[in-house]
Amino acid sequence: MTATIEKPTAQAEAGRSARSLVDTVFRAREISIAGALVLLVLFTWIAEPRFLNDQGVKDLLLNAAILVLLAVGQSVVVVTRNIDLSVGSVVGLSAFACGKFVSGTDHGPLLVALLGIAVGMACGLVSGALVSFGKVPALVVTLGMLYIIQGIDYWWAEGEQINAADVPQSVLDLGSGSVLGIPYLPLISFAVLAVTAYFLRSYRSGRELYAIGSSPEAARLAGVPIRRRVLGAYVFSGAVAGFAGSLWLARFGTVVADNAHGWELTVVSAVVVGGVAIVGGVGTVWGAALGALLLTTIGSALSVLKVDSFWEDAISGALLLAAISVDRIVNVRMTRALRKRSAR
Repeated sequence: MTATIEKPTAQAEAGRSARSLVDTVFRAREISIAGALVLLVLFTWIAEPRFLNDQGVKDLLLNAAILVLLAVGQSVVVVTRNIDLSVGSVVGLSAFACGKFVSGTDHGPLLVALLGIAVGMACGLVSGALVSFGKVPALVVTLGMLYIIQGIDYWWAEGEQINAADVPQSVLDLGSGSVLGIPYLPLISFAVLAVTAYFLRSYRSGRELYAIGSSPEAARLAGVPIRRRVLGAYVFSGAVAGFAGSLWLARFGTVVADNAHGWELTVVSAVVVGGVAIVGGVGTVWGAALGALLLTTIGSALSVLKVDSFWEDAISGALLLAAISVDRIVNVRMTRALRKRSAR
């Protein structure tokens, strides 16, 4: 009887030890990203004091708001060991659809946001169904969706441009307004970020997404509804991208067919740099948000310092490769450490 009681206790202790090690490693990753961000801001501010004046800070927050939103949605997909390369094209389609809908009308921002979310959810539903139920590789599905959605957007737009003069003032106020000096868009992004983080950490269905990414076979044996969870992750990512499209309209006013073109890899870079492992199962949306903020700050810093914009892409690519390499090294060392602890 004594041996029977001690065995589960040892397993439980090993499980808690493993979780503690994983949490410690990725908390350190997020702290290091935050530290790099602070150093970058300080260096740029010393070189150009105007970087942190009131307008500079507002521009920095506004530039990061939409990318942070997209990184949050992408993170939910990536932790399931999948990827969504269609988010940039979904933003473009949603922004144009919302612009077309409100052009010459007095529709309010709530209706515009709901339309953007609906467009994004429809795109996410198609991608998610093909990946989860059709068993088609996520890379193939979402790359195909990227070009399909872009084609639909170009066909629909036919070279047309939605101008700020055609957009209701209430919608434009959402993109330019602020409360206590803080623009609305960063506050909205933070709210979505906080709710998503709470869901992933506190709800069983959120934790099941990590279980799927860690080991799909183990998750299946544990009774996790993998297909539904993966489908839900894609629908959520699409909804967030569609919402980001409506905010794009509010932020810029002027909308064309190729808005957010090429943002797909930027979003993936932000997520991976932020510590969400591309192989799934680990990472947080907080880290992804920090990654997005770091990349946008690099772009703003290079612009302020009058450095060729080419270096922004080069630095982003270098950070992506470094993040993937670090993830691999950390994963190998963590596996060895967990095996040693289990052996004890």
